[in-house]
Order: sequence, then C-alpha cells, then structure tokens
Amino acid sequence: MELFLQKIIESGPVIWSLALASIIAVSIILYKLFQFRVLMTSKNKPAEALKYIEQGSRAQAQLLIGGLKAPRTQLLSQSIKVFDQNSLSFDAAKAEIYRLAKNKINALGNYLRPLEIISQLAPLMGLFGTVLGMIEAFKVMASAGDQVDPALLSGGIWQALLTTAVGLAVAIPVTLCHGWLARRVEVEAAHIDDDLQHLCTLEAKRHKEIDQNKSRQEKAS
Repeated sequence: MELFLQKIIESGPVIWSLALASIIAVSIILYKLFQFRVLMTSKNKPAEALKYIEQGSRAQAQLLIGGLKAPRTQLLSQSIKVFDQNSLSFDAAKAEIYRLAKNKINALGNYLRPLEIISQLAPLMGLFGTVLGMIEAFKVMASAGDQVDPALLSGGIWQALLTTAVGLAVAIPVTLCHGWLARRVEVEAAHIDDDLQHLCTLEAKRHKEIDQNKSRQEKAS
C-alpha cells in the first residue's frame, strides 16, 4: 500500500490532473444530489395543486405551492400567475409558461456537461500518462545499453500503467453518475411537461366557460 501511494505521488502532472478532475466531479455530483433531494421533498404537491385548480380553488393551489423551492412547484406557481394576467391571451400565456419551463429545465441540467467531459477525458488522460511513462522507460533502457536493469524497467512500466488505472477509476463512476443524473433531468422534464399540459387543458376549459358566460350576458342584455 505504501509503495502504491508512493508511485501515485511520483507519477507527475497527469495523476494530479486526474485527482483534480475527480474532486471537481465529486463536488458536482454532491451538488446535484442536493438539488434533486429538494425536488423529492415536494414531488406530490403539483398534482394536489392541479386538483385544487380543477375544483376552482386557485387561491388554495397557490397557497399550497407558493413558498416551495422545487423548480417544478415554482414553475407551476408562476404559470398560474401568468394565466391570471388579463393582459395576455391564452396562446400568449401558454408561450410564456413554456419559455419559463425551458429555463427551469436548462437550470436542472447545469454542470452535467462538465461531468460528461470528465468521464470522456479521464481515460484519455490516463492513456496519455501511460504513453509518456513508456517513452521514459524505453528511454532509460536505450541509454543503459547492454546494462539494462530489469527491475528499473519493470518499475517504470508499472508506474506508467498506473495512470491508465487511475484514469479508468475516475471515469467509470463519473460516467455512471452522469448517466443517472441525466436520466433524472429527463424524468423531471417529463413531469414538468405533464403538469403544464394539464394546466393548459384546465385553463382552456376555464377560458371557454368565461367566453360562454360573456356571450350569454351579451345576448341577455
């Protein structure tokens, strides 16, 4: 174990670059896990709010989700406010809430791109370190001529191959975490789209009823 740690310390800038990449990756993963934990705390609230809206209790729906921090509930609350603006037509309000939804979904995907880059770059960096190490090992062998020390040569090759192992050790878990996080963003985006479709259906029905009532009042007058 001591020899392994010593080889890592002596392996040069490639290993240290991989160590820095792993620290960045772990920081991003922890941040995203915290972000998705916030999403889970209020995952049932949008359905409850939409049920209130369907029953005509818009104020109760806003009271339920108005102070929540999850992007899904925030977006639904903002969408209700947009539809309540009398200055916008139904189509204009719908376009606005989908613009807001696009921004929210993009925010959910923040920092996933760096994870993807690290997962792809880490094995290449490890391979690059191995190539450099092998060049150095054969350089030593060439300079030694007929007096090649097999122990020195094998030690150099061992150290060179270590960078590939470290690169793979960084890339494999980061790739798995990136895939899981990307899937979570896709699922949340699908939930947001379903919420907005449901809300738009309810609002279209409400606007139709308002128009019908106005038409009746005009005929009655």
